[in-house]
Amino acid sequence: MGAAIAREMGRAGARVAVHYHNERTRAGALAAQIGHGAEAFQADLSDTDACAALWQAVSGRFGRIHTLVNNAGIALCSALDGDLAGWEATMAVNLRAPGILSKLAIAHFLEHGGGRIINITSRAAFRGDQPPYLAYAASKAGLVTLTRSIARGFGKAGVLAFNVAPGFTRTDMAGAFIDQYGEDYASSDIALTRLTQPGDIAPLVTFLASGLADHATGCTIDVNAASYVH
Repeated sequence: MGAAIAREMGRAGARVAVHYHNERTRAGALAAQIGHGAEAFQADLSDTDACAALWQAVSGRFGRIHTLVNNAGIALCSALDGDLAGWEATMAVNLRAPGILSKLAIAHFLEHGGGRIINITSRAAFRGDQPPYLAYAASKAGLVTLTRSIARGFGKAGVLAFNVAPGFTRTDMAGAFIDQYGEDYASSDIALTRLTQPGDIAPLVTFLASGLADHATGCTIDVNAASYVH
């Protein structure tokens, strides 16, 4: 999903900072494909210091930043089995890291005349998820509230914030689920004939970044093929 968003933003003329954790070659190739001065930046978002270092690295290279997209996420099993490792890791990447990056982005935007934060949340934040993914759903619900709080608190200073909430989407993260449960199960509760693709989400993110939808600040845009409608 992140790759699709990065490509779409590049096609719209943006200079894109591509974040990666382990896949340096893939991220570098993506940046080269995007062009427009795109660069790849490494960070382990489970590490608080690495989150801050990522922001400093990008702002140091790019100068003025106009949009932060918090897309990185994990979905580790964290059923009620007494093991908190999966819960803590999920919260660190899905909620704490966007919080740190958003805080740094807000400070930057306040200094430079505004900007936009677009958080990729999930339908799970609203309808819940299966028992193995309690932490995932909770982390995304926290991210929704963080987004709304930023929108309410900083809008008059030119800082806008938006949620994009996909449903089940054909991504690397979803691959293991599809392999285990099958394509039919994964698509059983959607209203369309195919699973959502990353390319179905990327244009919406780019539109929100364009400045043409600023009065939608604080909103959630559902992209879940009517599997959750609210």
